[in-house]
Amino acid sequence: MTPHDGGPAASARPRVVLGVGAGIAAYKVCELLRRFTESGHDVTVVPTADALRFVGEPTWAALSGRPVATRVWDGVADVPHVRIGQTADLVFVAPATADLLARAAHGLADDLLTNTLLTARCPVVFAPAMHTEMWEHPATQANVATLRARGSIVVDPASGRLTGKDTGPGRLPDPEALFEVARGVLARGALPRDLDGRHVVVSAGGTREALDPVRFLGNRSSGLQGYALARTAAARGARVTLVAANVALPDPAGVRVVVVESALQLREAVLSAADRADAVVMAAAVADFRPAGYRPSKIKKRDGASAPSIELVQNPDVLAELGARPHAGQVIVGFAAETDDVLANGRAKLARKGCDLLVVNQVGADLAFGRPDNAAVVLGADGSSVEVPRGPKEALADVVWDLVAARLDG
Repeated sequence: MTPHDGGPAASARPRVVLGVGAGIAAYKVCELLRRFTESGHDVTVVPTADALRFVGEPTWAALSGRPVATRVWDGVADVPHVRIGQTADLVFVAPATADLLARAAHGLADDLLTNTLLTARCPVVFAPAMHTEMWEHPATQANVATLRARGSIVVDPASGRLTGKDTGPGRLPDPEALFEVARGVLARGALPRDLDGRHVVVSAGGTREALDPVRFLGNRSSGLQGYALARTAAARGARVTLVAANVALPDPAGVRVVVVESALQLREAVLSAADRADAVVMAAAVADFRPAGYRPSKIKKRDGASAPSIELVQNPDVLAELGARPHAGQVIVGFAAETDDVLANGRAKLARKGCDLLVVNQVGADLAFGRPDNAAVVLGADGSSVEVPRGPKEALADVVWDLVAARLDG
């Protein structure tokens, strides 16, 4: 992490300002604060006055281990309305209410939190939460666009149950997903907004092909790489549709998730979303075959009887189907998980599938599947080749989006 001007040395604990808006979702932010403190971050909580109606000052102080900064006029000698923002490595605002987004977009400084936002020279992240009508109102959308244009990261809210009986977009994403956003911004700095206005589709996980009500044919894919791609694309400004096959991970913040199980379901979801997408990244491990027939009752093991045979039929090749369709202006990215002759097999697959980029990686025992790191070579249909050394899956995701963005701009 490179310290900003006036910030702490690189060896210091990362300094996070956690701004809390006046919304019922403030109770969720207690869990986000716990994740920050338990992972070694130095957190200063700056709630608005009305936020303390939802979660009181003693709770924030106990969870952060620090006094809570609430008023411009407390400790005036230390100039808190300037110093807190100047010395932060990250300002994270959650929940960001419609009122708070409006005040931030218009540069108002009528309390300690909005003063802090004006003096911060570090990345700033807003996690909005409000009723659907408020989120979709043109004024709120204009304020969000203004903040993004100035370089702030505004995480799209999740869809789900809101206060009372209301359901729709406006729900604060889960604390774990928000923490992943913060962790990524601190690790990599503010990402370029080179996917602003773009719609991208990412597939993740591994499909399952049912044999009977309790058994299936599947694979070892965890979805970690696909989810890293989705998170990174959202942080770079894209509208992301994530088609997730059998993934036990929290939904990435600001991402629309479509849950599927089989290869046929994944095909339908991806092709439908791809019609309106600027880029499609097929990171999911899609089963090549499925059982020819489904047994409606559990297949029984019978003493003395031979094991039943299972007839397989071939699944549609979704990546090849995408590559074969006219896709001028759309970038298609495939993944090739290989166990041997990795590059030779990858180049042959690139030519066969008709995609623009192919991410080739070696899989096997303790490689790729279920691990937080990955190494790959990204092959281009134009003959290019980019080697990505082993590192976090987010790093590989950044390289993929760098290459996609360059092709979209070109």
